[in-house]
Amino acid sequence: MAVSVSHLGYKKLSQMIFEWQAADRTSLMALFIVMEVSLHWLWCLFVWWRQDALHAYVNMHYLYPLWLGISVMGLFFLCMVKYLPHSGSRRDILDRWQIALVLTYTFYIATVIVVIGYSSLFAGVSLVGGAMLGMMLIKRRYAWRMFWLQIILMLLAITSPYFGITLPNLRQLTVIHPLLEIHNYLTYNEIMAVENAVAASAFENNVLSWDSITEIQRSSAFFWRSTHLYLAFPKAIFIVYIFRALLLVLDDSRQETLQYANQDELTKLKNRRYGLKKMKYALSTVQDNQDLSVMLFDLDWFKRINDNYGHDVGDQVLIEISQTLLQSLSDETIISRYGGEEFLVVLPDTSHDSAMVIAEQLRLSIAEHIINVGDVFDFSVTASFGLYTLTHQERACIAKNYKSILAKKAQSQSSASPLIKPIATQRAESQMAFMQKLPSDICQRLISAADKALYEAKHRGRNQVVSANHMFAEKNGSIHSLYKNR
Repeated sequence: MAVSVSHLGYKKLSQMIFEWQAADRTSLMALFIVMEVSLHWLWCLFVWWRQDALHAYVNMHYLYPLWLGISVMGLFFLCMVKYLPHSGSRRDILDRWQIALVLTYTFYIATVIVVIGYSSLFAGVSLVGGAMLGMMLIKRRYAWRMFWLQIILMLLAITSPYFGITLPNLRQLTVIHPLLEIHNYLTYNEIMAVENAVAASAFENNVLSWDSITEIQRSSAFFWRSTHLYLAFPKAIFIVYIFRALLLVLDDSRQETLQYANQDELTKLKNRRYGLKKMKYALSTVQDNQDLSVMLFDLDWFKRINDNYGHDVGDQVLIEISQTLLQSLSDETIISRYGGEEFLVVLPDTSHDSAMVIAEQLRLSIAEHIINVGDVFDFSVTASFGLYTLTHQERACIAKNYKSILAKKAQSQSSASPLIKPIATQRAESQMAFMQKLPSDICQRLISAADKALYEAKHRGRNQVVSANHMFAEKNGSIHSLYKNR
């Protein structure tokens, strides 16, 4: 496909990064270079147009060869823009074109920087900006080599005067000084300092006034500074715009990746991994006087629905039940698909009695919901619930016992070697702080307790809520502890 400037928008950039073929991206890279070459060509046109006023600052003998070279390079890169999308998908051919693009652009931009007059701003933007765009659009190893080749060429140009090599330079001085009879881009800053001093001495009290602004505008320093700003700023703004759009694309991709990583694709609920993660966080942030309830339920006779009506109807049931969950529970509730037709609900800051009421209301909502399969038939489903509440008293007891266990482990490690004591103590304290002084398997124990109650609900005939707290109390005759054997 042929590329154009209209492809530089945010949505098109996203499509370019993830969907475009390598040849199209290379063609877009060539288009960016054509835009940069066009700026150089327009600068040459301006200097030629105002040569009567600028001939004292610009060496016109070098301008025309430079202008011709810029024109040839512009045509070359423009041909690449037109040809590359139709070059086919052969990797070896595309690789050769990318190498040609990289080498030609590297030597071209190095030549322009040297001839127009070395500027750290212009050179830096060209060096970094070109490499960053290359990393995005062509093979990274080619862009990386282009980057290093440009550095080598810049170092050779900077050190060439020390070997008696004088490179062509468009810049001419308006003031002839014995120390500057032989000058080049290497002495650019020194030349600026001399010219500024000479310009300032021409005004009264060395002060520049508005009346004399036209004088400084005609100075060599002002012209060449403006030139380097003109060459650097448009490219810098363009590069920043492109990478701003790229960051927006990456942010969207990150959000999409996190969504797929945390969300169940069918029901759009949070998946099991994310549900457990949020459950751990809820346990670590619960207040000292708050209870936490865990509810596990699954749909009764769900296999019969798949066998009798098909998996499509089974998927519809899961989707509609998930919507019922979202509509019936508050935003603070942690809801996730635990697996198959099984769902996990975590109720932070919820006592046992309140959790039983919520579970019963949810059971009724599911039982009363009618599943309509087109205009053919409808039916309803039921669910069995298992619930366990971790009271703040039990949580405090677990934390106390766990703290003593960690302290004993730290003490045993410190007695083995005095040097290990600070490290062991620090690790124990860090672990306790992270888990809010609770064992790492606390979540699995809570879910296991709710799961036992769920199986008891199945055993009692389904479509009911069973409390693991009540079940353990009836069986043991006392308050149940998740870690009573520790």
